[in-house]
Amino acid sequence: MNRESRERSPYGDAAGVVTRCLAALVDVLVVAGIGLAAQFAYAAIRLLVTGPPFRMPDLADWLTGVTGWILAVLYLAVCWATTGGTVGDRLMGLRVTGRGGRLLGVPRALLRAVLCLVFPVGLFWIPFSRRRASLQDVAVATSVRYHRF
Repeated sequence: MNRESRERSPYGDAAGVVTRCLAALVDVLVVAGIGLAAQFAYAAIRLLVTGPPFRMPDLADWLTGVTGWILAVLYLAVCWATTGGTVGDRLMGLRVTGRGGRLLGVPRALLRAVLCLVFPVGLFWIPFSRRRASLQDVAVATSVRYHRF
């Protein structure tokens, strides 16, 4: 059996490291945009309640980091559990599934999101994996495949 036939599946071809990194880059931008929008919303509400001047919130660095991390975990997990793909995944034509091509449940999606954020270099296992799996995919039994949405 050659490599090409091992990677083929009725659910689509396994995605490579470049496509998945590009999708992750898009997702970083989406999460940053969501965080910025949340800060603008908070500042607008504060302006309505207390009056001028309009000021963006000045959060401590550690609080910004923790909030951003939680926002990223929730964004990834909700997208993977509900549609099988984040904005970046959809843009690149990818879908994250469990065995049998089914969507991930919430616990697996949360675990995969945490692993992707804690250990992003796990993506670089893909070129060495027969099934083009990242270390996160191996740990959570998921796959990322090209898919038409």
